[in-house]
Amino acid sequence: MKPFVTLAQTRTPDGAEMTLHSRDEHFFLRVNREPLMATNAVESEKMMARLACAGWPPHKATRVLIGGLGFGFTLRQVLESGGKNVEVQVAELVPEIVTWNRQFLAEVNGRRLDDPRVKVTSKDVFSFLQPAPPRPYDAILLDVDNGASALVQRGNDRIYQSTGLEFIKRALKPGGRAVFWSATPDRSFEKRLRQVGFVVEVVAAKSHVQAKRAAHTLFVAEVPRVAH
Repeated sequence: MKPFVTLAQTRTPDGAEMTLHSRDEHFFLRVNREPLMATNAVESEKMMARLACAGWPPHKATRVLIGGLGFGFTLRQVLESGGKNVEVQVAELVPEIVTWNRQFLAEVNGRRLDDPRVKVTSKDVFSFLQPAPPRPYDAILLDVDNGASALVQRGNDRIYQSTGLEFIKRALKPGGRAVFWSATPDRSFEKRLRQVGFVVEVVAAKSHVQAKRAAHTLFVAEVPRVAH
């Protein structure tokens, strides 16, 4: 096995060190030397998109917001599941993540950033949602930081508090879904989702297809449909 190679590094707005590494054919992202994500453990990111897009009629025109680009696996799955009529807005706080996807991970998912269905904004998703008009999105996928427990950026937990959840709910159409990635189960977060008015399903997710047990948690929060 080859040693880790450091490809690039930057600082987050909070001052944390973020580094991109490669080893063999895989890529790894670390924050202050702690593992954040890797291209050899992406099943939960893809599952997020499948849960968000489940049940959409073929050829339906849909709009999706993804908070957190990562290595682009959620984006790729949304493009594949949503079809040719899906429009995807990606909000990524760290602009270097976007640059690294294009520069180093073009053959992974980086080329999908140039898909005409995709628009990328280097902005905190909380700030992106705050002024958003009511109900523009069919789905919102949040893979921000480490879930409700911030690791990369202290301010990231705002999106998981009641005010951030209200912004998300307001931005979703009736019947729309928000899917949140979390490193661990979180009963208090599940409770906040329900208090805001979401219908919630908690789904255990594997990090890779061959894993014997689930490693992460996905929270599927649906906006109730307007009663007729």
